[in-house]
Amino acid sequence: MWKATIAPASIEETLQTLQTLQGKARVVAGATDLLLELERGLRPNTQTLIDITRLPGLGEITRDEDGVIHLGPLVTHNQCVASPIIRQFAPLLAEACWEVGSPQIRNRATIAGNLITASPANDSITPLMALNAEVMLASTHGERIVRLEEFYTGVRKTVMQEDELLVDIRFKGLDDMQQGTFIKLALRRAQAISVVNIAIVLTRSGSSVKQAFITLGAVAPTIIHAVHAEQFLVGKELTEDSIRQAGELAASDARPIDDLRGSANYRREMVRVLTRRGLSQLAGNRNSLRVPPAPVLLIGREVPQAHPFHGAKHDSGQEIRTTINGKERVFNSGQDKTLLQLLRDEGGLTGTKEGCAEGECGACTVFLDGAAVMSCLVPAPRAHGAEIVTIEGLAGQDALHPVQQAFIDDGAVQCGYCTPGFLMSAAKLLEEKPSPSRKEIEQAITGNLCRCTGYYKIIEAIETASKKEL
Repeated sequence: MWKATIAPASIEETLQTLQTLQGKARVVAGATDLLLELERGLRPNTQTLIDITRLPGLGEITRDEDGVIHLGPLVTHNQCVASPIIRQFAPLLAEACWEVGSPQIRNRATIAGNLITASPANDSITPLMALNAEVMLASTHGERIVRLEEFYTGVRKTVMQEDELLVDIRFKGLDDMQQGTFIKLALRRAQAISVVNIAIVLTRSGSSVKQAFITLGAVAPTIIHAVHAEQFLVGKELTEDSIRQAGELAASDARPIDDLRGSANYRREMVRVLTRRGLSQLAGNRNSLRVPPAPVLLIGREVPQAHPFHGAKHDSGQEIRTTINGKERVFNSGQDKTLLQLLRDEGGLTGTKEGCAEGECGACTVFLDGAAVMSCLVPAPRAHGAEIVTIEGLAGQDALHPVQQAFIDDGAVQCGYCTPGFLMSAAKLLEEKPSPSRKEIEQAITGNLCRCTGYYKIIEAIETASKKEL
């Protein structure tokens, strides 16, 4: 798929590499979209991946003295979900991030990557645009700041140049006079692309609306503002009639198409419904954060820290040196594969299964530096210097892991193909939350699909394991 991977030692080296390889290199952060594009042949010119995942300081969420929130280019969706800053000052972004993919995807997928992919159905763009966010783009020629609503030029198209790197996402957090909400409509509760999504930010002056931002996703070539609805609400109280009219105006601003997820007419109607629903929530001050206080992250008890890394290049013949299941392994091939393929083909660790190779089924779940991830969406060279645990390393020397034993005792195994992924997710859940609720168990396995059962025995087995001492 690609010929070489470079892990630069600094931002400066990254920018210089982009300049030198202009048009033939892509930056890797989460890579959850990029690897699929490469697999499908959508980026035939990409010969080199520039892996910035272990550059220090790029995965931080901060709030400065002016109340401006900054997201580094490596900030993941799960970081936003768990961040006290985001939960307090940008709850609609936390709600959007909670709706993305699965825990394994959210552990890798970055907000910056979601913005750059530029799909009109991407969930994090809508709230960030409602928050009037900006992005900072850097190159060897300097830096420039672009408002997010000016960042997009069409479906999966942005103003970014081939030698630019997104280095900062910035926006003012909500103040005491503001409210915000995010609502997503999808075809299932998890692992689903938006049919429609909407974000609303209102500034109130007494009982009246002083300013309104309503942004709509999946109803136009880019994320758009419901301009007529925004203008209409200024100076109005949120009454049943004004909310109804705002919903009608928002629907008229949408420009949806027919596709597999829904017809244009259905999407337009749902814009009307979701606008009314969001405004009604805010009118009744029912906009409490719709994310669990302690969300399931599948990261464990401590957030893993990136290993010190001082740059490396991997192409054919240059070794990948890693630790798998507590043992050092060295690979002299597989540099152009995914981590899943490296583990199976070069490592002989066939317990990790390939079900979909698209991050949809969770059969390939492994632990990468302490976090559960989909190994089919990780470039193999990311294993260099990393610590990896596969299903083969889950059991102890003298006994099975409690969740493995519970799967046997409770009959949670059917054909067994999905079982390794479920076991890995369940084990990480119990490390993170030794006594999870049933709802937390369900959240933990949203990224794992079983084609044999109704999940009842799987959930029962995880509950059984949680009652045993780990």
